[in-house]
Amino acid sequence: MQPLFDSALDAAVVGVGTDILAVARIEAVLARTGERFARRILTPAELQLWQARGCPANFVAKQFAAKEALAKALGTGIGAGVSFQQMEVLRSAAGAPLVTLSGAAADHLQRLGGRQALISLSDDQGLILAFAVLSR
Repeated sequence: MQPLFDSALDAAVVGVGTDILAVARIEAVLARTGERFARRILTPAELQLWQARGCPANFVAKQFAAKEALAKALGTGIGAGVSFQQMEVLRSAAGAPLVTLSGAAADHLQRLGGRQALISLSDDQGLILAFAVLSR
C-alpha cells in the first residue's frame, strides 16, 4: 500500500486549521457591544487598521476567523494560554495576510517544531473562510 502523504511534506507541516464565519454574527456582536468586542479580538495595530477603514464588521470577522483557524492549527483553540491578542494578522503592500505570533501562541508553535504561520482568507456572500498552515 502506498503512503497517502509524501514524508517530506508531512515533516514540513506541523499544524492545519480552518474556520468559517458568517459576517452577520460579527455585525450583531458589534451592534450589541460596540468597540469592546473589537478591542478584545484585535491587537492595537489591527485596531488602528479597522478604525482607519471606517470600522467595518467584515474586517473584524476576517481577523476573528483567521485567529480561530490559527488557534486550531496550534491545537489549542482560544484558551490554554493562547489569546486573540497573541495572534496578529496584518497585510503586505500587495494585500496578502502576514501572521505574527507572540507569547504562548509563539511558544506553542515552537514546541510543535514550527517556524512559520501562514493564513489564507476569503470572503463571499457574507461568509469568511480562513485556512491556516503551520510549517517548519
